[in-house]
Amino acid sequence: MTSISAQVPPSATVSLREDARIMALVGLAHASSHFSHLLLPLMFPVFMKEFGWSYSELGLMSTMFFVVSGTGQASSGFVVDRFGARPILFASLVFFALACFVASIANSYPAMLCVAALAGLGNCAFHPVDFTILNQRISSARIGYAFSVHGLTGNLGWAAAPAFLGLLSAWAGWRAAYVGAALLYLSIFALLLVNRDLLATSVVKRHPNAPSGHDMAFMRLPVVWWCFAFFLLSTVTLAVVQNFSLPILKALHNVTLEAATLTLTAYMLCGAMGMLVGGFVAAKRPAHSDRVVALCMSSAAFLLALCATGWLGATGTMVVLAATGFAIGIGGPSRDLMIKKATPKGATGRVYGLVYSGLDVGFALSPMIFGAFMDRGWYGATLACAAAVLLLSVVAALGVGRKTDQAHIASAHTA
Repeated sequence: MTSISAQVPPSATVSLREDARIMALVGLAHASSHFSHLLLPLMFPVFMKEFGWSYSELGLMSTMFFVVSGTGQASSGFVVDRFGARPILFASLVFFALACFVASIANSYPAMLCVAALAGLGNCAFHPVDFTILNQRISSARIGYAFSVHGLTGNLGWAAAPAFLGLLSAWAGWRAAYVGAALLYLSIFALLLVNRDLLATSVVKRHPNAPSGHDMAFMRLPVVWWCFAFFLLSTVTLAVVQNFSLPILKALHNVTLEAATLTLTAYMLCGAMGMLVGGFVAAKRPAHSDRVVALCMSSAAFLLALCATGWLGATGTMVVLAATGFAIGIGGPSRDLMIKKATPKGATGRVYGLVYSGLDVGFALSPMIFGAFMDRGWYGATLACAAAVLLLSVVAALGVGRKTDQAHIASAHTA
């Protein structure tokens, strides 16, 4: 058996002010994680011009990042449960800063692969860390809003990356942009260190007489793998937008790099606005979180398929692509609530680590598959296939809801 040591106050006693501060700190950390997803993809046009790398080579860099992140995320949940979330969070920010400093001096493809690996190590623990802190420290009445803030700040991190790195790169060069990113990560580390008391979590202590396989028991639950499948499938589509929307827009509609970058930023900002709206939806419809997610993903898949046709023209495609982010964003808080309902008590870090590693697997597979599409000039097909995969995630979301309901019914019968 496992027990949870009482190091933090019960969530029911947390004040609104403290809840808000915890949400803000965890949200800032989550934004820094999402910022890291674009550290390399945003420089792809620069790398192609300066080093002559192909789309497939660039896609492999993203794959490296997410293979390391996914492998680490699946195991980091055990570490978070055993040692607490706070020290793992601090180590992640140090890895990010180190990756950016190495990028600023890199001169070869192997060096950039090393950057991808370091950044992946930094990224791997964020979801087990974040959700362990939120689930333990935020009052239950405000947890839906906490998930909304968490998702919103993640999208803001994505939206900030093009502006931050793009402006610095244009002003002082791409190497200076990476130095600036490293200093940004160190600043976030300093702020969280000052407020470290708000980030403390309880740890799961294993009973010495517990069977050796006890910590892995959650992996036998079908609902956990349905959650994993949902994250993998939905992320494949997101990775297409992040990695290839800029060259797709340029190839299909001959838009400028600046306009394409602005579209990607708009997609992320619309996603953030969707997360804000989705927080209220999740709070009002907690029992139907899987259906909310399915509806939002279906709508986004339809919009993305419209973009793939090319019928909308340059302006219409950019507007509708941004609107796709809003549709996905609305489902974000309900998605996190869906995972929370499927998580066994005392296994938060482990479940979130495994489930969210599906996100990293999706991010790792997508550049390899669709990088080959891009090298062959299949730009519209890339968007169309991404929309089809997003529809498959709808099936997975409904599977999560069905399995969770079955588990609750079985639990009630045995109680």
